[in-house]
Amino acid sequence: MPLTTRIRRTARRRGSLLLCAAAATALLTSACGAAAPTASGDAAAPPGKDDKLTITVYSKFTDREYGVVTAALNKLKAKFPNITINHEGNQDDDKLTQSIRGGNPPDVAISFYTDNLGAWCSTGSFQDLKPYLDRDKIDLNQIPEAVRNYTSYQGKRCAMPMLADVYGLYYNKDKFAAKGITSPPKTTTELLQDAEKLTEFNPDGSIKTAGFIPAMPFYANQAQYWAPNFGAQFIGPDGKSSLSSSPGWKAMFEFQKKLIDFYGGHDKVEKFKAGLGDEYSADNGFQTGKLAMMYDGEFRTAFIKDQTPKLNYATAPAPVLDSMADHYGGGFATGTIIAIPKGAKNPGAAWELIKQASLDTDTLVDMANGLKNVPSTKDSLSSPKLDVPPQFKTFLDIYGSGKMVANPSTPIGDAFLKAVNDFAEKWQAGSVPDLDAGLKQVDAQVNDELAQKGSGG
Repeated sequence: MPLTTRIRRTARRRGSLLLCAAAATALLTSACGAAAPTASGDAAAPPGKDDKLTITVYSKFTDREYGVVTAALNKLKAKFPNITINHEGNQDDDKLTQSIRGGNPPDVAISFYTDNLGAWCSTGSFQDLKPYLDRDKIDLNQIPEAVRNYTSYQGKRCAMPMLADVYGLYYNKDKFAAKGITSPPKTTTELLQDAEKLTEFNPDGSIKTAGFIPAMPFYANQAQYWAPNFGAQFIGPDGKSSLSSSPGWKAMFEFQKKLIDFYGGHDKVEKFKAGLGDEYSADNGFQTGKLAMMYDGEFRTAFIKDQTPKLNYATAPAPVLDSMADHYGGGFATGTIIAIPKGAKNPGAAWELIKQASLDTDTLVDMANGLKNVPSTKDSLSSPKLDVPPQFKTFLDIYGSGKMVANPSTPIGDAFLKAVNDFAEKWQAGSVPDLDAGLKQVDAQVNDELAQKGSGG
């Protein structure tokens, strides 16, 4: 997959989460705080068939992907031939925030970063779409529950999904066969056992080939991608951080430690990691055969096809905690969101474009085939036009499983994710002597930020 996809995913999750999450969240919430919440009202009327107007769209898409999305957006011209779509790519959330704050927003906003949704919604920076959904009698049940969850906040629907990312397990079939492993692991116990079988050490005890690396942060190893596999909950029913009260977190970190201990400790794992290539390059550890298994999203299939086409691999749902066998087949999901910003000049036309990009089967399938992401409605999943290689089908099955989990939307953006991932890094390095006490400390940190935001901080 091209560099633009690498930039797109990095901006959406890893870069914002691990490099500048706190600063980005502060900018977003302070900028959005200048916009008063939008009062619910009537939906703006759609344009007439012969109306001439321009819909401005902001997105982060560039290069080839920009062309794919622009072509999909222009499908609206079949219904409204005199409408012009002005698609401005390479516009990130900061630029979008500034445009709303300055009173000159686009008509349609496309964002890769779903963890900002709570701030967008709670401040009214994204308009409530309920009046439009009600007027047009849209059945949201055609969108999986997890996806409906990450496009709404506290019952307010201020965005729609436009394609999705789904995470699962990648495994090297040749390495499995060489060790007599006939099927992918379904439980975390099996994952641990298979990882040990698949690992090879050099004579000096250093790692030559790893069955599965548990370190965080590393490639797609982050707490939010792992949490569904252990039933770990970020936020409890009371709206507070629940790491110390959700048993899955302790199970997850104990699993991580077992595998790190097997490899000989944190230092040996870090030394091995240092010799692996960039996540999005052809030198990715899985693509070069240095990793037998790893977690990643459906987009990795396109990277492999482009960079390492001879790799003999398969995909499967991520293994789950042994006591959660009935949850196998699900996984973590996130995706691109599309919305009407506060102050949009053509909200009625914007909604027509959003319907096209988030609900029209042919439009979704064209984008899914071009971008190699999962289309976000049930009808688009079963379209005969959808390109479905066997490795990609795994992610379609996860998407349609009814067992997907998404991150909760909070008014503090991704600050809670950063807190957990920072803790994971300290834990694996042996800097946390008491796991239970450490989880309680993370709860206190997150709850303090939630309290400050709740009081207008």
